[in-house]
Amino acid sequence: MTFSEEILEGISSQLPLLRNYDNELNHAPKRKKCLTAPEELLALKNALRYFPQHFHKTLAKEFKEELDTYGRIYMFRFKPTFEIYARPISEYPGQSQQAKAIMLMIQNNLDKAVAQHPDELITYGGNGSVFQNWAQYRLTMKYLAEMTDDQTLVMNSGHPQGLFPSSVSAPRVVVSNGMTIPNYSKPDDFERFNALGVSQYGQMTAGSYMYIGPQGIVHGTTITVLNGFRKINKSPKGGLFLTSGLGGMSGAQPKAGNIAGCVTVCVEVNSKAIQTRHEQGWVDEVIDDLDFLVERVIQAKKNKEALSIAYQGNIVEVWEKFEEQNIHIDLGSDQTSLHNPWAGGYYPVGFSYEEANELMVNSPEIFKTEVENTLKRHVNSINTHSERGTYFFDYGNAFLLEASRAGAKVHKNDKGQRVSLVDAESNSKEFAYPSYVQDIIGPMCFDYGFGPFRWVCASGQPEDLKKTDAIATQVLEELMKTSEKDIQQQMRDNITWIRGAQANNLVVGSQARILYADAEGRMKIADAFNKAISEGDLGEIILGRDHHDVSGTDSPYRETSNIYDGSKFTADMAIQNVIGDSFRGATWVSIHNGGGVGWGEVINGGFGMLLDGSIEAGKKLKSMLHWDVNNGVARRSWARNEGAEIAIKRAMSQEPKLKVTLPFHVEDSIFKTL
Repeated sequence: MTFSEEILEGISSQLPLLRNYDNELNHAPKRKKCLTAPEELLALKNALRYFPQHFHKTLAKEFKEELDTYGRIYMFRFKPTFEIYARPISEYPGQSQQAKAIMLMIQNNLDKAVAQHPDELITYGGNGSVFQNWAQYRLTMKYLAEMTDDQTLVMNSGHPQGLFPSSVSAPRVVVSNGMTIPNYSKPDDFERFNALGVSQYGQMTAGSYMYIGPQGIVHGTTITVLNGFRKINKSPKGGLFLTSGLGGMSGAQPKAGNIAGCVTVCVEVNSKAIQTRHEQGWVDEVIDDLDFLVERVIQAKKNKEALSIAYQGNIVEVWEKFEEQNIHIDLGSDQTSLHNPWAGGYYPVGFSYEEANELMVNSPEIFKTEVENTLKRHVNSINTHSERGTYFFDYGNAFLLEASRAGAKVHKNDKGQRVSLVDAESNSKEFAYPSYVQDIIGPMCFDYGFGPFRWVCASGQPEDLKKTDAIATQVLEELMKTSEKDIQQQMRDNITWIRGAQANNLVVGSQARILYADAEGRMKIADAFNKAISEGDLGEIILGRDHHDVSGTDSPYRETSNIYDGSKFTADMAIQNVIGDSFRGATWVSIHNGGGVGWGEVINGGFGMLLDGSIEAGKKLKSMLHWDVNNGVARRSWARNEGAEIAIKRAMSQEPKLKVTLPFHVEDSIFKTL
């Protein structure tokens, strides 16, 4: 059966042969038992409803075994026989070119070179799913292959609800993930709903089909590392950056450190994750001996090497060893999946990877206690290094939040001392360390509208990617000539980035690129792409962005952590963003509960847009990209963020139809007489 035939088949009238469990792949850890006996039967019924009744007897037993063995029903038997990767758009069956673009992106998210746990349909973050099971994948791909340009596919947490009549101007797909009722949005609720097969954690770009491998975060990480060194007035050369995590998004850290020019030590407990990043060239050296690590770091710092090291072990051991050996850490952070601390997102010290996974399933309460104790040790060592001059920042993975919940000393009291929350001398819940958004990305980028714009070459041709890099460079250099002084540094960093993109070998999976750009930059780059497509110089381009952006995400501990008017716990911006994108021309839109910092902690949305060189695409890209950025800049301006006020006034001067409510500033002195 050909690739196209298997897609069009959907769920076969004959049971596929059982698939062998591929031990070479990086698999998700077993999930803890969280369903009662009646709920397990309900989970089986929910799974079996995808199939005709004559399959039920065979599949009921099989799915029960999966539920018992893995804690979830993945339906491994129904994984397609073809290799999953981002084929050129011309190779997909279908009636809608827009639908084919979405199929391409789904395939890229599940490519074994891209996805963290491909057999479990998890792209990154330990539980960031594209689908809950392989039946959903098969049905979705079939629907997309059958879709016309006046239909919309509705996706509910991986489940394809169906094709509905719409219009050519409507999105082809509308995605939601994990949108539970607020009172049922706690971590244990997720485990239960996911095991039942009724909800999933889409992370950000996993469940919205816009992941482009670790490149998707490497630009933002590079900016963060560069500006982190700028904050401490030190050159990255000879500097040391210590962090952890080499999974999906965290895998970008060693590459970003190399680009910045520092010594990077990235600690990871999973040997397969290390092997993948090393084979892909995203990390230079692998070390598993602490004493040798110390020697190598001292040598690399002395020689001012741009070097990335993956240490296989526990991050706490490294912080404590460097403390003991008096090795100065310039920048410190953490990018483990702490949004998911009790199911493989963070591992306790003193246990092997295998021992910890066993403990997680068989003794979850003991596992939780060990993780909490490890977080306290982790923070204690960070505090010591901080007193010695280390600049530590939270990388938006809920590190400070979960450390706080564990009782670690991550809060400041009235005297500025680091204490646990219960020991604080005031009602303040201010963390002792900043989020990287608070200190770097927020005021330097998001407030001015700069964020992770991205594009994918639908042709799959490296030549097209080179052309887009050249076009983007030309546009940015032209914009740089007239850009305001307050965004000159951002423009310089972006031009440096895109000029070196080819040399840095950033592509994993699809021929894609990411570039931090503001609304004007995004619109002009996209318009230049569209014109090149119309002239036959370039194949079709799929536009998108990370949800981790100016206006896509309401996340009080990350994206909106530098919002200080009390509104950072509201989610109006993310909802409005997706609604606005959907009627301004997006090819598909998505809205998620959870992403980066955890289920119940964030609402985030994204989009995808196919550029085909048409006049209509040219109109859509200007309308949608202008809104997609300035919605967030306006919200940040209303919060009285200085950079955002400057940026939104500039945007209004450029577009007469844009009229935004601006804040009047209040002098604190007027309250003295009250």
